[in-house]
Amino acid sequence: MPHVNAKVSAVAATGMSAVPAAAAPPSPRRWEGVDPALERMVLRACLDQAPERRRVREAFKDVQLSIDHCLFKAQYSDIGTKESYERNSRGVEIFSKCWFPENHRMKAIVCLCHGYGDTCTFFLDGIARKIASAGYGVFALDYPGFGLSEGLHGYIPSFDTLVDDVAEHFAKIKGNPEYRDLPSFLFGQSMGGAVALKIHFKQPKDWNGAILVAPMCKISDDVVPAWPVQQVLIFMAKLLPKEKLVPQKDLAELAFREKEKQEQDKPRLRTALEMLRTTQEIESRLQEVSLPIIILHGEADLVTDPGVSKDLYEKAKTSDKTLRLYKDAYHAILEGEPDEGIFKVLDDIISWLDQHAAKETPSS
Repeated sequence: MPHVNAKVSAVAATGMSAVPAAAAPPSPRRWEGVDPALERMVLRACLDQAPERRRVREAFKDVQLSIDHCLFKAQYSDIGTKESYERNSRGVEIFSKCWFPENHRMKAIVCLCHGYGDTCTFFLDGIARKIASAGYGVFALDYPGFGLSEGLHGYIPSFDTLVDDVAEHFAKIKGNPEYRDLPSFLFGQSMGGAVALKIHFKQPKDWNGAILVAPMCKISDDVVPAWPVQQVLIFMAKLLPKEKLVPQKDLAELAFREKEKQEQDKPRLRTALEMLRTTQEIESRLQEVSLPIIILHGEADLVTDPGVSKDLYEKAKTSDKTLRLYKDAYHAILEGEPDEGIFKVLDDIISWLDQHAAKETPSS
């Protein structure tokens, strides 16, 4: 079966907005191997709110398993999973998922922070299964407004509040008596890299290390609007914070080297402004990073700047730091590269985890 195209990936992840009914594209059908009735339902869905995103995800579960992508085709035995919904301290219903080895001892816990427009039920599911197969408990949540969690899709009114929500969720996991004595690692991809770093800044002594995959320490100059446009957007964000009006290049073209694996969406005005402000803050605080880190970045990334990952490696005050740059790789090094490239990155991550989990775990 050919790779399912971007729209299938986007909607199955419920990280992207489907086309409204009035704007549904005409025939011929765009998706191979998808039931026509399901395709029509998805294309006509408005995914702004969680109930519809959840309905589409439920309908798409079986289709996802048949998508021709290495993250979905890989089979791992003895991996347990659990999905749950829980209201956080702000009253927002949060969807979370965990993956764990069923028949052998857990080495450590890995807390995943997903990227913009992502969710823990699509690509991240395949990534988490791979890591869990190596003996790790993997925990993730959909941020408010993303995936299956409550909130207007893709809307981040405050990045600091989002970070607080994620930190609160991970604190409950780390406080579970079953996991309390295990080493704990942050894993942040793209925008999730910014979330992970901000959690570290809030809790500098609480984590045993961080895995940063194409971290959003600075948005590439190829993506950020020119300064005069930024000023207009800042003004507009006060008036129309929820509108998707941000001018940008095709992020799918910039992020995915393999075009058949692309997905894309436009950020809302307030979201874009919060992400820009966050990257400016992080870029100014690189020297505060004090925990063991591995940074993994595509050298050809045109979305988040690999040069700032190099700066992070140079400036971070931790002496335990590793930088892995992948020649010719784009932004989505765990989803959008050739299969062998994706598994090379995953193997590098697991090798680093094995080394650092062993350091933190007392010998029996």
